[in-house]
Amino acid sequence: MVCRVCGQKAQVELRGRGFSLCKEHYLEWFVKETERAIRRHRMLQPGERVLVAVSGGKDSLALWDVLHRLGYRAVGLHLQLGIGAYSERSLEVTQAFARERGLELLVVDLRQAYGFGVPELAELSGRVACSACGLSKRYILNQVAVEGGFRAVATGHNLDDEAAVLFGNLLNPQEDALARQSPVLPERPGLAARVKPFYRFSEREVLSYTLLRGIRYLHEECPNAKGAKGLLYKEALNRVEQEMPGAKLRFLEGFLEEIQPRLQAGEEVALRECQRCGYPTTGAVCSFCRMWEAVYRRAQRRRLLPEGAAFSPKAPVRS
Repeated sequence: MVCRVCGQKAQVELRGRGFSLCKEHYLEWFVKETERAIRRHRMLQPGERVLVAVSGGKDSLALWDVLHRLGYRAVGLHLQLGIGAYSERSLEVTQAFARERGLELLVVDLRQAYGFGVPELAELSGRVACSACGLSKRYILNQVAVEGGFRAVATGHNLDDEAAVLFGNLLNPQEDALARQSPVLPERPGLAARVKPFYRFSEREVLSYTLLRGIRYLHEECPNAKGAKGLLYKEALNRVEQEMPGAKLRFLEGFLEEIQPRLQAGEEVALRECQRCGYPTTGAVCSFCRMWEAVYRRAQRRRLLPEGAAFSPKAPVRS
């Protein structure tokens, strides 16, 4: 196995792409491919200030690293989710990464902001932990971006993530969800753009970049992810990929090029201002405010909050 570029011993085999690369040329290829994806979908303007969702895992840290190398003014945002020692280790790894590279990091602590971390939030809301967590993360990321003057939020979703979501949405057809699945969700009033520069990289390819670049990241998965349907979908797609290298990329790109444009051709969903927080929603009150107000009512009945405690949707940010 030799490097396609220099003929020296290769360190990464890209079976689905039909070539191998040495360390030097793999790192170079990975950064250039990210830049191509950004340009292809007009995700970001050169040198733009962008908010990067950073968990402490390999994907988000690799994305932050690449965007910084490409000259973007990439600011990290880490959400402290209150999931015990896992959350503490996530914060430590993220802070170390930012400190070593002189990058700006913002932090929102869910428990400090709203009184409860994800475990209590899930129990009080009656939602599955991943659902309650995901809703909170999406809302807070957007709030911090809009109020901080960021046009776009970048996330480290990779090919495995996107293919698994697509697979799930096709098994349980949801036209709205399928129409929204894209490497770019454009900005709208009150909504920052969402971009996914790594959408064409497999999880293994991102891992290879992270290891070869020497990035220290949190290896453990979130304890709430155990049993999630997304892991089952990934396992099924990995079996197909093993027999048919490149299948996941063809599956996702085929959908994005041939099917999704037709789904997006319909009328744009009308949005209004949430009566509670003022951010865009399809109903009178957004899902985030509805969930947290219900949590506060239940918590007060159980005397888990001080008398008179009121939910405020604005999340305080610290550096």
